[in-house]
Amino acid sequence: MNFTLALMGLAIYILLWEKLPDWGKWFNWIIDRLPKPLAYLYEAWHCPYCFGFWISLFLHGITGIQTIPDLATMPVYLGVAGVAIGWFLDALATATLIMLGQLLLNAIAVPAIKGHQMTTEFRLSFKNKESN
Repeated sequence: MNFTLALMGLAIYILLWEKLPDWGKWFNWIIDRLPKPLAYLYEAWHCPYCFGFWISLFLHGITGIQTIPDLATMPVYLGVAGVAIGWFLDALATATLIMLGQLLLNAIAVPAIKGHQMTTEFRLSFKNKESN
């Protein structure tokens, strides 16, 4: 199994939905002015699984990388449809990994943020005691 597509897809997902909207008003300005169909897609693909499926198809198409290399050689009796089936199944597997990665990052982030907040509060309370 190759995790390259899943890692690239997860990085793009984080960039588009978690980082760019917070980096300034320019990105949100662009999103607000998208044509209605594109604006809908931006909102609809907020789901890491949905986005993961489409981005993995795109990344596979431009890089040739597959998450499950065995899907590159589908049975001969499937003919040309075998290629499409292989890409589809690989995209589903990659989307699952992207969703799992996003869930894991969220699971780690909440305790990490809470720990950082508690540490900051502790340090501030310690400084307040010293100044009194």
